[in-house]
Amino acid sequence: MAISVTPKAVSTILSNPSPESSSDVPDLVVQVVDLKATGTSGNRFMFSASDGERKLRAILPSNMSTEVMSGNIQNLGLIRILDYTLNDIPNKPDKYLIVTKCEVVSPLLEMEIKTEVKLETEIKSECRSEGTGILLKPKQENEIKNEGPGILLKTKQEIVAKSAAQIVHEQRENMAPAARMSMTRRVFPLVSLNPYQGSWTIKVRVTSKGNMRTYKNARGEGCVFNVELTDEEGTQIQATMFNEAAKKFYDRFQLGKVYYISKGTLKLANKQFKTVKNDYEMTLNENSEVEEAGNEEAFVPETKFNFVQIDQLGPYVNANELVDIIGVVQNVSPTMSIRRKSNNETIPKRDITVADETKKTVVVSLWNEHATNLGQELLDIAEKSPIVAIKSLKVGDFQGVSLSAISRSIVLVDPDIPEAKKLRSWYDSEGKESSMASVSSGMSPSSRNGSRSMYSDRVSISHITKNPSLGEDKPVFFSIRGYISFIRPDQTMWYRACRTCSKKVTEALGSGYWCEGCQKNEEECSLRYIMVVKVSDGSGEAYFSTFNEEAEKIVGCSADELDKLKSQMEEENSYQLKLKQATWNPHLFRVSVAQHEYNNEKRQRITVRAVAPVDFAAESRFLLEEISKMRVPK
Repeated sequence: MAISVTPKAVSTILSNPSPESSSDVPDLVVQVVDLKATGTSGNRFMFSASDGERKLRAILPSNMSTEVMSGNIQNLGLIRILDYTLNDIPNKPDKYLIVTKCEVVSPLLEMEIKTEVKLETEIKSECRSEGTGILLKPKQENEIKNEGPGILLKTKQEIVAKSAAQIVHEQRENMAPAARMSMTRRVFPLVSLNPYQGSWTIKVRVTSKGNMRTYKNARGEGCVFNVELTDEEGTQIQATMFNEAAKKFYDRFQLGKVYYISKGTLKLANKQFKTVKNDYEMTLNENSEVEEAGNEEAFVPETKFNFVQIDQLGPYVNANELVDIIGVVQNVSPTMSIRRKSNNETIPKRDITVADETKKTVVVSLWNEHATNLGQELLDIAEKSPIVAIKSLKVGDFQGVSLSAISRSIVLVDPDIPEAKKLRSWYDSEGKESSMASVSSGMSPSSRNGSRSMYSDRVSISHITKNPSLGEDKPVFFSIRGYISFIRPDQTMWYRACRTCSKKVTEALGSGYWCEGCQKNEEECSLRYIMVVKVSDGSGEAYFSTFNEEAEKIVGCSADELDKLKSQMEEENSYQLKLKQATWNPHLFRVSVAQHEYNNEKRQRITVRAVAPVDFAAESRFLLEEISKMRVPK
């Protein structure tokens, strides 16, 4: 039997615009016609749902964009609609079908299915009472024709019954507000909301609550605060309230509680201030309805992760977008006390090093309760190499690439998810014996268009030195091919560091070294590079600042080993020879350019974030590609 569309599928959808649950949806197979991307981000898709006779404009929400990208949902293919909502288009009689759940029935067909439509003499119309879910069919009319004047007389109903809407309205008046809201409106999943929607009600948990803030601009003064809301499926959205709405709802919203919310508005999220993965953000005003779901069964939102592999973290450095990672814990540091510059307050911090299947490691900084409670738990089981899944991390550029937890970060230890099982299997079979390298080694990112290597954003040294304003607002990243032309031997090339946290130590009274970060005294310390080198290329030269890992690759030995050479008194100075051997070797550098102030004067600082030897085969391919771009079109 050939697979085809469901006859009258569009009519069925129009007659049942808001099914109470997915179990109420009949078998609806439609053909996808005119599939195309929409929106600025291109992660939503529009199409026409066709049953052969009629078409209905439809939208696939952003969480289903991967089905289109992967080719599962194709133009002229068939899908079975499992759940949906029907929205009005403002100022138009048309409606939009929001497909919240579907499954693929067939890949693309050879042509569009079209059924011949015959004229029907009988009027078949169904109307649906929006609040009750009861189908009301047109009542039959017995027409009596008066033979004289030819006037049509209709029989009068002997019993005047209350309508279904009236009955439900009376029931609602006797209910608690939250129960009233849950009965009168269908609870919409967050993924189905969009700015063109009419009335909706959502059921969400407050998973993050910001502080009340004041602002002042050209229009006056006011206050604002926002919350992050998560529904049962794990979808998040940020809701913002200003002035009167902020004062009204600030005390009502309590962290961790579940609420019914309606009468809000949605707009495209401002990417600059976006904190959750949602195309839209919500605004609540003083007329919005917020009722605690006190009598409802509480739910725990499913924590949805969008994992980024460690070796792909580069494009997110210093970006506003937060990332999720999963990795095996390799090391857990003791708790450190860090003093904030803003208010001189001391807060606890703990660093953990995690690795994944890319054989790259990255340091994650945990703060406050994450450092003291969770960090201690990880320290106690560190020898078992636990797996951590962490949601909402900020990516910084300390030592190339680093991660930092924030107040709304979620950390799960040995979570029961497929990704954790796969990672554990890899680590137990081969990972624990593999050689791991820091994510900052060899590759470092610069833009948000994908992972960038030493061959992206390639510039000459003169491009940096002739643009002194580079890095004024925030660090910018470039790739450079050059030579170490000079290393001054009499400079301060290293510092004494704690072997645990790598922070600077001071000589303790009596013996040993005192670490302010670890708050303890150690008998031994290590040396870590902090060195300035002159780098030259065909366009010019500049001084680059380098730190320990990068300097070790340049010099060819550790700072401790170079210190031993410096202390040796031989006829030929081994120390000078070692530095000389490090010069005039070609390297690929990944650098950041930023501004710093010295003697009340702003200066440009170029810092090496990664260094690697030149791969001449890859370099040749890169140069050939650059040459091809220079060809003049015929």
